[in-house]
Amino acid sequence: MIKVKGKHVILSLVCLVLGFMIAFSYHFTQKEINKKNKNLTSKQWEKTLDLRNQLIEIEELNRKLQKELNQKQEKVLENEKDLSKEAEAYLNLAEDAENYRMFLGKVKVKGQGVKVQLSDGAYDPEEENINNYLVHEHHVFKVINELYISGAAAIAINGQRLTSQSYILCDGPVITVDGIQHPAPFVITAIGDPDVLTSALNLTGGVKDQLVNDNIVFTLEKQNEVILNPILGNS
Repeated sequence: MIKVKGKHVILSLVCLVLGFMIAFSYHFTQKEINKKNKNLTSKQWEKTLDLRNQLIEIEELNRKLQKELNQKQEKVLENEKDLSKEAEAYLNLAEDAENYRMFLGKVKVKGQGVKVQLSDGAYDPEEENINNYLVHEHHVFKVINELYISGAAAIAINGQRLTSQSYILCDGPVITVDGIQHPAPFVITAIGDPDVLTSALNLTGGVKDQLVNDNIVFTLEKQNEVILNPILGNS
């Protein structure tokens, strides 16, 4: 039987206390580490949550801005369409104004067309009435009316432009156009489609045949370029 001495008891107590202290220290240290880890994770989570909320706000703002951008783009497209329509309207007005100036004889015009010459018929001693072989205003009117009906854009008699208010009078061997006298032969120039104008004048029983039957010398030529000068003055 082993005899327990006093020093053995003291040593045992010291070892027991030391073991308890080591165990307590380990437990306390581990607890502090877990606490720190827990606190660190919580901070990270709060930061992540904050960043996510910011991202959501930014995405919401982006959607709002994109919606506004789409609305503004639609408005821009509408404005562009309106401006395009206005530009087209102004262009049409400019073309109309140019056409009106052309019809009024205020601008110089040129283009393809025809030239018609009306000359007095050959003198016939047996013909009692000299007027039966002279060119009269109604002969000129027939040619002019047919040309306008066939699409002529501008017409002149002996180089004098005609307008919607022009008048033609017959005074013996001459005709008066808007107060200006012109002797025969009468050269009528017109701007328009040469083929259409020629076909209209050459119709069987049409203007050409009627004038020839009245002993008028009728000649017709297509022209690659007809130039008509503007009317001078306030006419």
